[in-house]
Amino acid sequence: MDQTSLELLEFPKVREILASFTSFSASRELALNLTPSAEPQLVSLLLRQSAEARRLLALNPGFSISSIVDVRAEVEMASRGKILAPSILVDIKDSLQAARSLHAAISKIKDKLPSLWDIANGIKDLSYLEVEIGRCLTPTGEILDSASDKLLSLRQQLKRTREELLVRLDSIVKSRHSQKFLQEFLVTTRHDRYVIPVKAEMRKEIKGIVHDISNTGATVFVEPWTTVEMGNQLRELTLGEEQEVERIIRNLSAQVGVHSAEISRNVAVVAEIELALAKARYAGKVNATEPIIAAPGEDSPDAKNKMNRLCLISARHPLLWEKAVPLSVEIGSDFSILVISGPNAGGKTVALKTIGLLTLMAQAGMPIPAAAESCIPVFDGVFADIGDEQSIEQMLSTFSWHMGNIVRIIRDSTGNSLVLLDELGTSTDPVEGVALAQSVLLNFLSKGNLVVATTHYSGLKVFAHQTPGLKNASLDFDPLTLKPTYHLTLGVPGGSNALSIASQLGMEPEIIATAKKFMPEGHLEMESLLSELGDEKRRVEELRHSLERDRNKIEGLRQELESELQKLKVEERNMLRQIKDNLLREAASLEKDIRQAAKEIQKAKTKTNIERAKKVLTGVHQNLESQAWRTPQGRSVAEETSTIAVGDRVRLVETGLEGTVLSVLENGRELEIQARDIKLKMRSEGVEKVSPLPTAAALPSLVVKISRENKRSSLELDLRGRRADEIEPKLDLYLNDAFVSGLSQVRIIHGFGTGTVRQIVHDFLRGHPLVKSFRPAGKEEGGGGVTIVKLQGSSRYGGD
Repeated sequence: MDQTSLELLEFPKVREILASFTSFSASRELALNLTPSAEPQLVSLLLRQSAEARRLLALNPGFSISSIVDVRAEVEMASRGKILAPSILVDIKDSLQAARSLHAAISKIKDKLPSLWDIANGIKDLSYLEVEIGRCLTPTGEILDSASDKLLSLRQQLKRTREELLVRLDSIVKSRHSQKFLQEFLVTTRHDRYVIPVKAEMRKEIKGIVHDISNTGATVFVEPWTTVEMGNQLRELTLGEEQEVERIIRNLSAQVGVHSAEISRNVAVVAEIELALAKARYAGKVNATEPIIAAPGEDSPDAKNKMNRLCLISARHPLLWEKAVPLSVEIGSDFSILVISGPNAGGKTVALKTIGLLTLMAQAGMPIPAAAESCIPVFDGVFADIGDEQSIEQMLSTFSWHMGNIVRIIRDSTGNSLVLLDELGTSTDPVEGVALAQSVLLNFLSKGNLVVATTHYSGLKVFAHQTPGLKNASLDFDPLTLKPTYHLTLGVPGGSNALSIASQLGMEPEIIATAKKFMPEGHLEMESLLSELGDEKRRVEELRHSLERDRNKIEGLRQELESELQKLKVEERNMLRQIKDNLLREAASLEKDIRQAAKEIQKAKTKTNIERAKKVLTGVHQNLESQAWRTPQGRSVAEETSTIAVGDRVRLVETGLEGTVLSVLENGRELEIQARDIKLKMRSEGVEKVSPLPTAAALPSLVVKISRENKRSSLELDLRGRRADEIEPKLDLYLNDAFVSGLSQVRIIHGFGTGTVRQIVHDFLRGHPLVKSFRPAGKEEGGGGVTIVKLQGSSRYGGD
């Protein structure tokens, strides 16, 4: 990317804002060195990472990466044999722990964060090193006794020796004989040796080694001869402890050095994810989103003209944010050069910078403060000629400085570059300036660049209106307040309104009036015409937006109605399911009555029991003759063209459910139907007319198999442990229930044993009318202890 343009568009300030949302030095360094990419795939990936980071913070608002330190320089030194300070080792441990925790956190929701997981999966597990450092060092970097057995032993000896030494010195200090020689009654240290303060004039009374003298010379610090040997032992133990500590630190540093590459990689990975989180935090702060990214020419139907399309909706300048007026602009659909005109201080330069800066941010993988529908192509370069601050520094005229920039842009840009030109052709003779500006724009048009230029020149406005591929746009001016509105209107050039602004700033009316007299004939009329044209354009836009809102509202209502229709269909299916369940419950009741009648007859063939059973069967026969049990097999469909009238029997085509027509609505297009205890409204095309069933007398061979208690039969029957006389009744009842439930295949478990149960089962199955076939089970099905039975077609009153 062109560095001069990055500076002119103030991209470094955006980097600094992003860096303020990072949490440690490595990610801050990445933010401050953030560079826009010209690779569409990389830009899309970076924006996906940003979007996933926003999703991560939404799922876990308190998520953060803590205790991470950039230790890459230190671990590199360790790889060269340098001994690291304990505090640095603690930083390394904390960083390893932070990386491991980040890896674990993202792995739990990696399906929702695939791009972040691709990064986090590069974190190496060095938990053993983390544990080793934690075993040896406290969080503040002190060496723990547990660091080694030798260190523990030395410290225990040190403690005992020190205590014994202090007890011996304390006894000297407290002895009545010695107190008259002491300056103070205490034990202190000098040069790592324990001593007592002796009056200088009494020095010879306490035999020992003098280690120090007070500033006044009144006190000498003496180590008594009686404690020198013990002091030597203490010193030896102290030196031994220091050597062991150094050995432990050296060993830990060496382990860090061995894994320096992995540790540095972990830090870099965490920094990369933390940068994505910083982008997400920035997005949350300014309500930014990831724009749609299009590759060069992706939206162009003309393969020869790879025109990019840039569309910003409600975009705000990232450095102005709340003060900025939202900008909506589209370039590249049917034109590639936009010429913006309007009043001074009307926001033309801000609009130019907003377009350029948001493009750079998007290509750097940053969310932009604009609507999510915004679309930005990936440019191979963004070039800007804005301002003249450097012309004085370089001792150039403003015109020369601008021309130098434009020459460089023409030379370095390609057809896939975005070009931003502020006040093109100014700072020289207007006639020559307009001619030069027109020629420059034609050059960019021929190359296929997307260009946004600002101007005050009427000649350039006319040129943009007359030239295909160019379009005017205006930043509006409020004629009532005489102030700019900062609102951009496409398709209409804007007036400079110099006289109005000068008047608003306090210029004397006489001067304004005189200035109007000097203006070319027709200029004021043209400015007025432009103003009226702009007002008309805005009214049309407002009408278009109003119609669009109405269309969206109608579409919303249509979707609501479709949703309600789907709900009604679901309710209808639920009602039909309820009816079916009711029928099945009644079927179970009928079966119970039939079985009870059979039991009465078998129990005692008395006249009374037989009469009672006859009454039960008569009731069942009458129930089966009712409309509820008229099966589809017994019905004949009437002629398709026959008219359905009130009182007709009809059947729902989808479900087979039957009912009686109560009323005909909407000229026969809708029917109200009574299906048992539920009323339904159905479209006529969803039903068919049926003729009545023959009476039950015409169905002498009707066999009813009903599911007991409306429960589906199990897929297997276990007969192991049953007596021989129990097997056939159990098996017969189970086969009936399985048949009623609609099962096509069941398993009979009889076990191995002596083979008696298996023989009884097989003999019974051979003659059973519901059995189609049977076979021994395969090894994977249970082996010889199981028989697989296939049943005939299931009962009409079987399961769902």
